[in-house]
Amino acid sequence: MTRRRYVFGNWKMHRTKLEAVEFVKAIIPLLSPISLRERDAVGIAPAFTSIEAMKVLEDNLPFRFLPGAQNVFWENQGAFTGEISIEMVKEAGARFVLVGHSERRMFFAETDEVIAKKLSAVRTAGLLPVFCVGESLSEKEQGKTEEVLRSQLLGGLASFPDIDEIVIAYEPVWAIGSGKAASAKDVLGAHACCRQVIAEKFSPKAAEKVSILYGGSVKPDNVNELANVDGVDGFLVGGASLSASSFADIIVRFYQEV
Repeated sequence: MTRRRYVFGNWKMHRTKLEAVEFVKAIIPLLSPISLRERDAVGIAPAFTSIEAMKVLEDNLPFRFLPGAQNVFWENQGAFTGEISIEMVKEAGARFVLVGHSERRMFFAETDEVIAKKLSAVRTAGLLPVFCVGESLSEKEQGKTEEVLRSQLLGGLASFPDIDEIVIAYEPVWAIGSGKAASAKDVLGAHACCRQVIAEKFSPKAAEKVSILYGGSVKPDNVNELANVDGVDGFLVGGASLSASSFADIIVRFYQEV
């Protein structure tokens, strides 16, 4: 497989800076023996206040580690109370940014238009956009998974001339934080749909190149099964990434499996 592989953690609104420092100390010895291909990477998107703490991992692990940010605003500066700019997260050490996460869509009313602006701004700034897409339980039950994925992908990527340097993360909303991961069949179908949409919009070659991650109740005990699903190039891990031991276990199992 020539596609880049990633395991990213999303801490959401958890962990203080002090707790992040303790996590870093705990995970370094667990990951130090691990070997990855040069093109692959591991990363964590903590709270903004802890991005800088992640730089210790970037400097002390024997593979590519990427500190990340969970959100940014698309303007460089201005009267946008409560927002944070791309230059601010870059200065803190962020190398990737989550964009379009279902919780941003759900709780903060982010539309495809807003997400498209953020994706464009992140890529223009030289950071890696991790573009999250996924259907709700009601949409799944109505058989609308492919329709939703197509709409979200085309909406977010509307102004993109190509899909280089973008990672897609399929995160079914009904699996996030529920403890119930999608089945291998669900994941296979959703990832195939994403590649088909990308092939239609850009090219079959672009679709084969883009890395698509799975996210949604990823845990050490289901990593091996999910890693063997055709088209899964890694994971976006929520709750399990908060524990140094479980996150390290996921990373080890994934990179050994593939």
